[in-house]
Amino acid sequence: MTPAEALSERLARARAGDAFCLEAGDYQGPVRIPAGVRLWGPRTAILHSVGTGTTVRIEGDDAALSGLTVDGSGGRFDLLDAAVRVEGAGIRVDGVRIRNATFGILVEKSRRVQIVGNEVIGEPDRTLGMRGDGIRIWETYDSRIEGNRVYAGRDVVVWYSSRNEIRDNEIEDGRYGVHLMYSHGNTIADNRFVGNVTAIFLMYSRDVTVQGNLLAKSGGAAGIGLGVKESGNLHVLENAFVHDTVGIYIDTSPLDEADHNVYRDNELRLCDTAVIFHGRASRNLFYDNILRDNQVLVTVEGRGDALDSEWRGNDFDDYAGYDLDGDGFGDVPFELRSLSSALVNEAPSLAFYRGTPALGFVEAIGRIVPLFTPQEILVDPMPRMRRPPASRRPPEASDAD
Repeated sequence: MTPAEALSERLARARAGDAFCLEAGDYQGPVRIPAGVRLWGPRTAILHSVGTGTTVRIEGDDAALSGLTVDGSGGRFDLLDAAVRVEGAGIRVDGVRIRNATFGILVEKSRRVQIVGNEVIGEPDRTLGMRGDGIRIWETYDSRIEGNRVYAGRDVVVWYSSRNEIRDNEIEDGRYGVHLMYSHGNTIADNRFVGNVTAIFLMYSRDVTVQGNLLAKSGGAAGIGLGVKESGNLHVLENAFVHDTVGIYIDTSPLDEADHNVYRDNELRLCDTAVIFHGRASRNLFYDNILRDNQVLVTVEGRGDALDSEWRGNDFDDYAGYDLDGDGFGDVPFELRSLSSALVNEAPSLAFYRGTPALGFVEAIGRIVPLFTPQEILVDPMPRMRRPPASRRPPEASDAD
């Protein structure tokens, strides 16, 4: 099709199996893609918003939008004005560039949707709260969000949506990289989250796998690599947490007494605090993780401890033990005691002095003078001194799965 032809009229007459290829040029929205129809073109084919409402609606099963650019949408948050809005089964949106839109790609009440290889560019000059979501998934199941780049949006939201894969995406400079709520059986794997306030937050969700992701530079007072609230049966595996304000924040999780959360083979480096527990720490299992170069290793908010969590085979940079039998594990347990952390829990304003000689001196006093020995926070009976072969890993690590 050429820009001179009325795209919306042609699509209105289309039937399942029809495909429309756009030439380079400017096209006027809004348009609706019916069931079984494909609309595609190069990035230089630009579909423009009229400034109100949603620009492209895909409301029929097995329809597709591919390759072109969608420029703009209406500006109403209450009406969820979006560049692309999807509702149906078997719909595919791939290789599309989206810019200047309130919401980028909005998927509602759908199944087997594929959101693949798109670029959603937000509005970096706006404050985070005034941006729309780059990708928003609502009541959607058995779908795939893969290989997308989302930049300077607000959130990528997955709410009330189960059995989806969020894989190999790049999500930068937003508020929540991925925010799950009441969403079960999802997989978040091999993504790159950089410069968001919170990379991943899981709320009220179960049976979620978080694996192989980079969660870096989650900064500011609220910066969190992975946040977990009242969620259970999680498997957090082989992720890299780098330069986050808080690497992992655990709030009353798991909630169900039958659930366990497993954190294995993760690397936490250069975080202000590697792990924070808010509330109880029980049924959280930390196996074979690397925790190095963090200002604070573990903190328990509310003056408690993490002794009810289980730690085995972790690599701590301040472990001062030895390995005489050469099995790769320390022969004496790692015990975390921190007077400076205890003082900060008592008086949170003292956190301003973390990393300064003042709190460093307090920490030294806590280790040298028995009178000031602080409360024990956690114990790892088998701290790792070098990477053990799989056959020598703690047996609990496999049993917990």
